[in-house]
Amino acid sequence: MRRTTFDLDALRSFATGMELGGFAKAAEHLGRSASAVSAQLKKLEQQAGTPIFRKSGRGLALTEAGEVMLAYARRLIALNDEAASTLGDAPPENAVRLGLQEDFAESVLPEILGRVARTHPKGHVEARVGLKTELLARLAAGELDLALTWGDGASNDGERVADLPMCWVGPADAARVQWSLTSGEPMPLVMFEAPCACRSAALAALDHASIAWRIAFTSPNVSALWAAVEAGLGFTVRTPLGLPARVKVADSVFGLPSALPMLPLCLHRAASGSASTIEDLAVAVRESVTACLR
Repeated sequence: MRRTTFDLDALRSFATGMELGGFAKAAEHLGRSASAVSAQLKKLEQQAGTPIFRKSGRGLALTEAGEVMLAYARRLIALNDEAASTLGDAPPENAVRLGLQEDFAESVLPEILGRVARTHPKGHVEARVGLKTELLARLAAGELDLALTWGDGASNDGERVADLPMCWVGPADAARVQWSLTSGEPMPLVMFEAPCACRSAALAALDHASIAWRIAFTSPNVSALWAAVEAGLGFTVRTPLGLPARVKVADSVFGLPSALPMLPLCLHRAASGSASTIEDLAVAVRESVTACLR
């Protein structure tokens, strides 16, 4: 048996006419001719296979089937409009796309989203966490509007938001590290895969201080670095921004070299986009970084 598929435009004309109290008003409201709406209603009755109108004085009233049809029409139209809005016939109004490195996902990102929620409660933010190279590539391809990354002094570093001190990081429980400067063993390091500004700074500082070292653990993920440091596999170099409670700054505890450079924090912008919404997000990013550094 072939199932009937009702014409959604006809259902919309039908429901609009009943809401406005006349199909001439519905035609005007929907930008259609009166004859077009009349043809839609005739088609709707044919699809229903039963009359949906009956004469009532000089006008028309709904039959019992028409009342049932009206209820379904409203539900189908609502579902259609909800699906169109959710799936995005067009990008959400005031939508902005932010990329940021993993260091900021648990500290700065909640601050940013909180500020956006207060200033643009109906806005839409898409956040992507990734490596700097990936984020800048997406920015260049027009897939992101802003990206918050560590800088390295290159010409494409964007707007410098802050300069943060690098520091040695070890486990919160110092007893987990079975190493000391007097042990005679190379210092175990937990590092990002190269290239990495923190890795380069750590190795340069140890070489300058004539401290032997070995790479004990590598990963492209900050969360994996924190797990390795917490477990006592070794030390890493990051900034104080966003350190989880299970690790802590370890310079003074282990007598590690303090001559580590500052690390710039930079905000990159896409070449094009909605200037007002992107600037509002940029303001939220700057304010959030400031708040997290207090």
